[in-house]
Amino acid sequence: MAAVKKGSCLCGKVTFVVDAELKPPDACHCVQCRKHSGHYFASTDVPKTALSITGQDNLTWFHSSEKVRRGFCSACGCSMFFDPPARDWIGIAMGAFDTPTSTHLAMHIFVAEKGDYYEIGDDLPQNQH
Repeated sequence: MAAVKKGSCLCGKVTFVVDAELKPPDACHCVQCRKHSGHYFASTDVPKTALSITGQDNLTWFHSSEKVRRGFCSACGCSMFFDPPARDWIGIAMGAFDTPTSTHLAMHIFVAEKGDYYEIGDDLPQNQH
């Protein structure tokens, strides 16, 4: 049985519980993720059926494209979710977890769009797109 993982936004008005094993996260360096998070966006994908969100009245969704919406706390601005509504999974920001995740970064994606102000300094796989 999977260990329950808990998380929240910065102010605590949006909290969540994941009742599933977390997949190894990826770090997305695309322009949209960098603008959404302020840097690159490290997230793990979980089945939507395994996610329970409390405080949804404080959760705002921004449709960044026709296929994806991004969730953030309307009170503190914390970037929390990456949701392709047509899919059965949702991405959760690694920094939003309050409890240990028991996982490690697996890869970097969209590195062709990474910012010029930093270097990727690990040996993980790097996908250009």
